[in-house]
Amino acid sequence: VIPLVSATLLVTAISLLVAVPLGLGSAMYLSEYATPRARRWLKPTVELLAGVPSVVYGFFALAFVTPTLLQDILGLEVNFTNVLSAGLVLGVMIIPTVASLAEDALTAVPRSLRQGSLAMGANRMQTTLRVVLPAALSGVAAAIVLGMSRAIGETMIVALAAGAQKNISLDVREGMQTMTGFIAQTAGGESPVGSTAYDMMFAVGLLLFLITL
Repeated sequence: VIPLVSATLLVTAISLLVAVPLGLGSAMYLSEYATPRARRWLKPTVELLAGVPSVVYGFFALAFVTPTLLQDILGLEVNFTNVLSAGLVLGVMIIPTVASLAEDALTAVPRSLRQGSLAMGANRMQTTLRVVLPAALSGVAAAIVLGMSRAIGETMIVALAAGAQKNISLDVREGMQTMTGFIAQTAGGESPVGSTAYDMMFAVGLLLFLITL
């Protein structure tokens, strides 16, 4: 199980490196800087990304991110299935979750806190980072935790893009199998009831539930 856990945590870490800065940046722009008209257009657009099926993201990682972005544009030597591609696309998938929930938390901060900060001479950026964000920290943390739990439990992207090789490594250019990818592969009906692989599927599922909890 250890290679599956390490691959899952590695993919999740890469996705959070993508989703947290972009998601929080989007939330702060929507709540503090966007005009009402821009907000009416941009927020539904961001939330629409959450409606794209994960299998589409997985195919996009295989067909574009790995061969075009990583190999051709960036010139990286990566395997056809690799953790980096899966993590990047998974990060894009959870941006709407982080952005939408964090934006709701930031918007709920009382306007009097903003006005008091501006009256003391702080600019809008200082007000956002030093007053509004700390006041909404519990909601922002909840958004990040929910995005992380969704990344840990995602199946199709990692099953398609990360590979099916049990591998303990920190090299994100290699292919690795995650916990959800293993469950998807084992649940295909090839493992007889009572076999070690069949029992391991339930053991990995239980461990995944505990990690997410």
